[in-house]
Amino acid sequence: MSEQYVLETRNLVKEFKGFVAVDDVNLKIQKGHIHALIGPNGAGKTTVFNLLTKFLIPTRGQILFNGNDITALKSAPIARKGVVRSFQISAVFPHMTALENIRVALQSFEGNSYSFWKSGASLNRLNARCMELLEEVGLAEYANTTTVELAYGRKRALELATTLAMEPELLLLDEPTQGMGAEDVDRVVELVRKAAKGRTVLMVEHNLSVVSKLCDRITVLAQGAVLTEGDYDTVSADPRVREVYMGTDSSGERGSSSEASAAEAAE
Repeated sequence: MSEQYVLETRNLVKEFKGFVAVDDVNLKIQKGHIHALIGPNGAGKTTVFNLLTKFLIPTRGQILFNGNDITALKSAPIARKGVVRSFQISAVFPHMTALENIRVALQSFEGNSYSFWKSGASLNRLNARCMELLEEVGLAEYANTTTVELAYGRKRALELATTLAMEPELLLLDEPTQGMGAEDVDRVVELVRKAAKGRTVLMVEHNLSVVSKLCDRITVLAQGAVLTEGDYDTVSADPRVREVYMGTDSSGERGSSSEASAAEAAE
């Protein structure tokens, strides 16, 4: 594998009792890029994510990270290598403060997550780093706010901060703008752009406006296989993509009703 690729899949396949959910997928994720996986409902995007992070076991194929075969590794060792994932739904502790949520993530990263006998005061040494991460995602003023009291967009920002606490080299974002209004979407776009500095990002995203603003490269999946790949202009102009995902508006803009319907139905 070329040194420019942080992640590569080779002929990745996932079958479920004869149904092929991921069909011979070959990805090459370039270091420093924001790379998107898009496609219609059932295209296999989230299944690919689950394979990369070993929530599912590949039927065949290889996954390489920085040139090393990680196909046989389990989820925790993969995360420790620097492949860290967020999920479609907010995955934070609702009755802890924003700062406490990040402190739990830092404990986990340090391997201290099960040291329940330690006093709370002993964890205060992590607070400075917690505040740095909260500042990075624009939540410093909410450090002592109970998470359940945060607006949805801020909860997703907090989840991003807990993900960054794991110091990822490759950040996997699964539908980061799912369920958000326009204002929150714009905020998350800027957060992802900031988080991508010095990192590589692979994201599943249904909002094509977000993809066009953020992503260096896009892979389109259809029926579990790679349909095409390229930058946004190339992909949006491909008639096969318009047919299976974006509708038939030759402009490639998100405004057409057929494209909007496909986008909102996507995984």
